[in-house]
Amino acid sequence: MATHTHSWVLFAGIFLLSAPFVSSQVFVVGEKTATSEIATSFTPTSLPLPTDKLGERGRRELIRNLEAEQGFAHLALPVGVITLKANGDLSPAGDKYRQMIYQKGQAAGPGDRVMVTALSIKGDQLVIDLNGGPYAKHRFLSHIQFNDNPVAATTGERPMGSRITLVFPGGIPDVSAPEVKALLAPVIDFGVKSGAQAYADTLPPRLRDAVAAHEVLVGMNQRMVIASLGAPERKVREESGDANGAVYEEWIYGHVPQTVRFIRFKGDRVSVVEIAELGKPLQIHDKNELEDAEVPANTRVIAMGDKAPGKDGGDSAAPAPPTLRLPGEAAPANAQGKVQYPSDKDASRQANRQPIPAVPGSPADPQSQAPPPSVQTTQPVRPQDIGRQAPSLGTQP
Repeated sequence: MATHTHSWVLFAGIFLLSAPFVSSQVFVVGEKTATSEIATSFTPTSLPLPTDKLGERGRRELIRNLEAEQGFAHLALPVGVITLKANGDLSPAGDKYRQMIYQKGQAAGPGDRVMVTALSIKGDQLVIDLNGGPYAKHRFLSHIQFNDNPVAATTGERPMGSRITLVFPGGIPDVSAPEVKALLAPVIDFGVKSGAQAYADTLPPRLRDAVAAHEVLVGMNQRMVIASLGAPERKVREESGDANGAVYEEWIYGHVPQTVRFIRFKGDRVSVVEIAELGKPLQIHDKNELEDAEVPANTRVIAMGDKAPGKDGGDSAAPAPPTLRLPGEAAPANAQGKVQYPSDKDASRQANRQPIPAVPGSPADPQSQAPPPSVQTTQPVRPQDIGRQAPSLGTQP
């Protein structure tokens, strides 16, 4: 009994001695302390919405104009799903919003840049993924195996994005991309200009208005068309069939039965614009609609072999390209095209040419060739030839 008493006293003494050390090394941060500086103030929007329902064309326009858009977070965004009603409140809100960030982590802080990586339309909701979204790709298929092999490979990286579900009570109206950005303004600020918008601001007023109205004028360059309509859905290249062998490139926007636009380029300029709208005749614009002063000059990048600008602004002489012709020999008139074989008229010129000397010591050098060695043959020995003198090489027996 005394032994057990002493052991308990010893254990209690060790615990009391180590208690100050342990308490000085452990520091626990609670939820209120960790989320005390996270602001959750929210002001709903009051944007007038259209009465018409969203059609197929509007769906395509939203996906094309919102995906890959960048903005800045107004609030701290959690790694998870938050719900925002159009012209309504945000859910969760207040302490529940802070608790979500504390439990799942923070995807972006106030002022951080975010990008729309995916947009899907489900019923009365617009599901917008930011920075990859909060869920890993193929998260359901990753649990399925076939012959001990996973169906979908996973990298093991934890997703650190966020998702905003924009809900429209009563169905999604025929909203445009700028209207959706205005509804998301309390959470994300899309006021930052994109590259296409910044380029459009540098254009003359008439071109700037055409880009803002998503119109294409004959004479625009490819950068203007991208700023107006975005990247094309399809591209077609074809030969023009003329003597110059020019190649035309056609950009196609839209699908039937919606309005389809065919933008044909000749070089870098729009040459023809065709608009096919259901129930209306085909509209063809093939006349230049721009003034020379409205079209900026194309910038040219000097590559290897090009003529660099001289001191006086002119072109300096570029080095001659490599050739197989003799010094002073003029190029024939039909140098390009099929291979030209020498004719009888060139016999005299061919005779005057001096052959290229061979490398000394090479097999082609005539002075390095030695007489071939004599060939020795071996004949079978017959019994009657034993004891006889062998004939000399190269003589007949």
